[in-house]
Amino acid sequence: MESYRITADQAKKQLVNGNQKYIAAKELKTDVSTDTLLKFSHTGQQPYAIIITCSDSRVVPELIFSAGIGDLFVIRVAGNVIDSHQLGSIEYAAEHLGTGLIVVLGHDHCGAVDAAMNHEPEGYIKYITDEITKAIGDEKDEFRACCLNVEHSCDIIEHSLQIQKDEKEYGLKVLGAIYHLESGEVEFL
Repeated sequence: MESYRITADQAKKQLVNGNQKYIAAKELKTDVSTDTLLKFSHTGQQPYAIIITCSDSRVVPELIFSAGIGDLFVIRVAGNVIDSHQLGSIEYAAEHLGTGLIVVLGHDHCGAVDAAMNHEPEGYIKYITDEITKAIGDEKDEFRACCLNVEHSCDIIEHSLQIQKDEKEYGLKVLGAIYHLESGEVEFL
């Protein structure tokens, strides 16, 4: 890889502008025509940002950022936690697709954060809530806990040796953000 198609700062600006468009819109339309589908089928994907976000059905990055097919490389997992599978996907998008901005997008009123704070989950859910508990410690404020959880995921990404190399050599950036369910606004941390 020589460099990213657009800088991390340019990608963030596209996300901010897309979110403003989303907040102002009453309805969103995106091009899913046969021509568009054929274009991306033949030319491949060239996302300008990698978004790691919660699986919550109310958090849809392509809508939140007014993005279309091929614009975002989205990784979804409850509580936007990071493990080796997510790191591998992030490294793939940064290295092989030339995407220079990584955003960990948490949200307020997160069920996974609530479960970590107020419940004793069992089964596989516990893997998620244990990671969130590491991130938030004994925090009692739900919104602050959501922010701490995002920051923890950003830290895990930042400690990846490949990510560190790409930050130094190519200007890759890792940012945290919170989506506000009621307003639709994305707040970068």
